[in-house]
Amino acid sequence: MRINKPKFWDYKRPNFFSFLLLPFTIIIKLNIFFQTIKKILKKNNSNHKIKTICVGNIYVGGTGKTPSSIKIYQILNQLNLNSVFIKKNYPKTIDELKLLENYGKVISNSKRMNSLNIANKEYDVAIFDDGLQDASINYDLKIVCFNINNFVGNGFLIPAGPLREKLNSIKKYDAIFLNGNSENSDEIKSKIKRYNKDISIFESSYSLLKGENFDNKINYVAFAGIGIPLNFYKTLIKDNINVVKFLEFPDHYIYTEDDIKNIKDIAKSLNAKIITTEKDFSRLENSKNVFLKENIQCIKMELKIKNESDLVNFIKKKL
Repeated sequence: MRINKPKFWDYKRPNFFSFLLLPFTIIIKLNIFFQTIKKILKKNNSNHKIKTICVGNIYVGGTGKTPSSIKIYQILNQLNLNSVFIKKNYPKTIDELKLLENYGKVISNSKRMNSLNIANKEYDVAIFDDGLQDASINYDLKIVCFNINNFVGNGFLIPAGPLREKLNSIKKYDAIFLNGNSENSDEIKSKIKRYNKDISIFESSYSLLKGENFDNKINYVAFAGIGIPLNFYKTLIKDNINVVKFLEFPDHYIYTEDDIKNIKDIAKSLNAKIITTEKDFSRLENSKNVFLKENIQCIKMELKIKNESDLVNFIKKKL
């Protein structure tokens, strides 16, 4: 079943539907309140020797948490720190878990603290892909990811808007990742600094993984079921891939045989090859139906950090 994110969530200003749903945001506000109380009262991981980094978001979906987590893992490897990913075990995010497994060891459990207890026995650093709102853990380093194009959408909490927390919540976090495709972000950085003048901001952009070569004379049909599919399309265009048709699906979408048949029919009619994201391909690969992944190419991308040396020094200082 397709469940698309409401378009009005990403309007620059709230519209009628946002205000109509505004009373229901009290549920999110109460959750934030009780999570805060829980953090004060509950025992935490202060006695653990392992260091913890959480890469999360306050905007729901498409902020680049997983690519950012992978980048941090790679940096920690360069620093000779034995690190591990921790990902809460949600059935709908199995694709992200599989993606992380392509790059390093992953510990997954129904409770993040249980995973951390396991990691504490043999690792130097645990990287949490998501979990900023988990009150049971005191992270050593807390990073919030935003997509430059969407940023905070209409600025309202769920369900009136796309936010888990209001923007002023960044005062309790350590760093911001602004993920995108080299768009101008001066206005966004200015807004962020109003709420936390000391927070560190790192800009990143997506590009094809080194060694991924494509003939720009060949036609491609591309599809993606990720948080913000348009990001994938923009990256392909930036890298001069000739995309003649682009198809969008909801985040974590489970493709049916009819979906893939339709994509393949479109590609055949346009004399084109088919490409998709690494995350989407992992969902096709997990299926027992071989037809779903036949003649579909997985595109591997990497997150490049502007002034990466600054991020390396920042992480060394915090850990």
